[in-house]
Amino acid sequence: MTQSFLSVRRKKKKEDTIMAEYTSLEKIRLQKIEELRAEGIDPYPTRAERTHTSAQVIAEFEAAEKGAAPDSTPEVKATLVGRIRANRGMGKVSFVHIEDGSAKIQLFFRSNELGRERLELLNKMFDLGDFIQASGVMFRTKTGEISLHVHDFKLLAKSVTPLPADKDVTQEDGTVTRYAALESPELRARQRYADLAVNPDVRENFRKRATLIKALRTFLDDHDFLEVETPILQPLYGGAAARPFTTHHNELEQDMYLRISFELYLKRLLVGNLERVYEIGRDFRNEGVSFKHNPEFTQLEFYWAYADYLQVMELTEQMVAYAAEQVTGSTKVKFGEHELEFKPPWNRVEMRTGILETSGIDIAEHKTAEDLFKAIRAKHPNKTPDPKSARGKMIDFLLGEFLEPTLIQPTFLYNYPRDISPLAKSIPGDPLTVERFEGYAAGFELCNAFTELNDPLDQEQRFIEMGRDYTDDEEEKHPLDEDYLRAMRYGMPPNGGFGMGVDRLAMLLTDKHSIREVLLFPALRKEE
Repeated sequence: MTQSFLSVRRKKKKEDTIMAEYTSLEKIRLQKIEELRAEGIDPYPTRAERTHTSAQVIAEFEAAEKGAAPDSTPEVKATLVGRIRANRGMGKVSFVHIEDGSAKIQLFFRSNELGRERLELLNKMFDLGDFIQASGVMFRTKTGEISLHVHDFKLLAKSVTPLPADKDVTQEDGTVTRYAALESPELRARQRYADLAVNPDVRENFRKRATLIKALRTFLDDHDFLEVETPILQPLYGGAAARPFTTHHNELEQDMYLRISFELYLKRLLVGNLERVYEIGRDFRNEGVSFKHNPEFTQLEFYWAYADYLQVMELTEQMVAYAAEQVTGSTKVKFGEHELEFKPPWNRVEMRTGILETSGIDIAEHKTAEDLFKAIRAKHPNKTPDPKSARGKMIDFLLGEFLEPTLIQPTFLYNYPRDISPLAKSIPGDPLTVERFEGYAAGFELCNAFTELNDPLDQEQRFIEMGRDYTDDEEEKHPLDEDYLRAMRYGMPPNGGFGMGVDRLAMLLTDKHSIREVLLFPALRKEE
């Protein structure tokens, strides 16, 4: 097995930046595996034992100290496991720091208890990155560090490839600069396992993400919403303006799509008299990658019968504020140079007014795409959309270019053009504007919501208009879903719908400025 591993590594045509540095060390560690096995020691035993995590035993020992007599050491026995992060051999003693999922702790090894041969085995055969099990009694060293005085230990897993380590680099002027392990963001994303292993703050970010998802669930459950699951593989995609990923089902002999939204399936459930439903899950959109876009992302959507977009607006700010408190301990969140305040009520800006104030163009005065294009070109000759775009896409262009970057504090932008909102109800008396809002913070979109359209005849007409106004290769084109129309014809209650990118909220609450930082395994180009 060792020879096979080495031969595969030699055949790699392109040397990985980090792995190239460690090739010789890997060979040494592979040799140690062989030597351990020759001595009857399994470098990868089947089972491990543990009585405490590092954090638990530290807390227990501190509590025992408070109740102990003066100048006495309480007897707290423990069996700990973890990865070796530091090892200092000093003759007849060794100090080893291990790290588990909760904390770091020091292990104290002495030949008096273990014997000279076992201590030599530790210092010779155990390397940084190895997983170890150690049993003994807790004590506090002369320097005050809580440690485990080891009476027995064993190897749990031998590390072949050394973990990335910080490096001191001497500059031309003689100064020494320390470079963090896995400094490259792409390398950190590509080797997330190593990133997590050496960076406690990265592990903490993903714990916060888990807390966020739990908080969203708790909030909606407490407000009588029912969590459901809808198909990921769908015969027809819909519910959003995005290009889908396409696959093929061999047995059914038909193309299928990875969902781009939960919307049309969740609203079918309203027809079935499930009045409040939500889903947290993965959506897939075959679109560009950016600091706020990943082809696979986590979405929250809910649908609320007999509610409108104003009620959804109030619930949204309450939910996000609750999640912020659960994750960070406050509704005030630092994001870059800004302090965002998520406490309700959020700012509210009508889209028409916001675009007028930031671009100088009143979209209500330009009813056709041609008129709006001329207005944009006249006002902003250096920033013009595609002249073939529909009116809705031109309004979206104005939003992205002028208004969106100004929406730093949590803000609801409301009342959108019908052109880009095929599933929302029109405002009474204004057929060109719909009851829709989007939530913004830090200059980018966080969530999207409507007073949902429940008139099947109006919905069918909008599907037809979308098919006529957009070309086949445009992402905004929304396919006509006959089954969804059939469901609507059975009768759908008036309702408010909501969708939010959970990854973007995670970015805001952890002060991360790229979606890759809050995804364990983001989409990356294939390594050559």
